[in-house]
Amino acid sequence: MGDLGRMLVFVGGLLLAFGLILILAGKAHLPIGRLPGDIVYRGKNTTFYFPLMTSIILSIILSLVLYFVNRMR
Repeated sequence: MGDLGRMLVFVGGLLLAFGLILILAGKAHLPIGRLPGDIVYRGKNTTFYFPLMTSIILSIILSLVLYFVNRMR
């Protein structure tokens, strides 16, 4: 049970850090969510938004972070 608790605390810390980074990025006017490659369709009565490029970049960053965390173990 101790290992599960440590893992949950670690994951919570990562989520907290990621949330703070997103808040600071929003205040710094970084184009997270508005990158070239993000799909936006504005119809007459609807808007469809899919952040494709943002998802790819965040996936790469998260993969690198988890790779380095795993290497530290």
